[in-house]
Amino acid sequence: MTSTPTPVVELRDVTKSYEGDVHALRGVSLTVREGELLAIVGPSGSGKSTALNVIGTLDRPTSGTVHVAGYDVNTLSDARLSTLRARHIGFVFQHFHLAPGRDAVDNVADGLLYAGVPLGERRARARAALERVRLGHRLSHRPDQLSGGEKQRVAIARALVGEPALLLADEPTGALDTASGEMVMDLLHDLNRTGTTICVITHDNDIAESLPRRIRFRDGEITADSRSRKVS
Repeated sequence: MTSTPTPVVELRDVTKSYEGDVHALRGVSLTVREGELLAIVGPSGSGKSTALNVIGTLDRPTSGTVHVAGYDVNTLSDARLSTLRARHIGFVFQHFHLAPGRDAVDNVADGLLYAGVPLGERRARARAALERVRLGHRLSHRPDQLSGGEKQRVAIARALVGEPALLLADEPTGALDTASGEMVMDLLHDLNRTGTTICVITHDNDIAESLPRRIRFRDGEITADSRSRKVS
């Protein structure tokens, strides 16, 4: 009998409101299980970015419960939330956020700065992560010596170097040309096949349709949760 994969993210009746009576999330419930690859998709203002911030523990909900990697986010102090993010969540952003004067190894090693890992081990793990994203030939290159697609792969390696329970990719192809974007998405599929749980936040329906599961947001609510009939 096959066991059900462990939940990595659980949202229950989550709301998020801001001053001026702005309701960014309205009673959202969502479970993401270990090993999933899914898209959170919707137009600007739909609530998907707020959902990312809540799932990534960058923002606390107004009401409802949020569990990430087994932890109840509502019960954690800001310091413990920072530790949770450092140990269990990897972030990939549209614009890379790489340090311009540092080579690929040091940019990736910086992903372990808050994990108490010695410098030598940080760099060794960074080199392994860069090999994993097919950049073993670019270890000593700085961001200004890399293409856009290579920069994003460095950013993915940085997010993965701590072996997080969850990888959150926010518009990971938004700043890339078509060919580079396809390479990055192929890489995310490959990483998922080796066991990484990945959530891609996007407004691009083509990207969303290429993923096994799609969560559609509109006006702060989930309007659809669909899965592909066949996952390659």
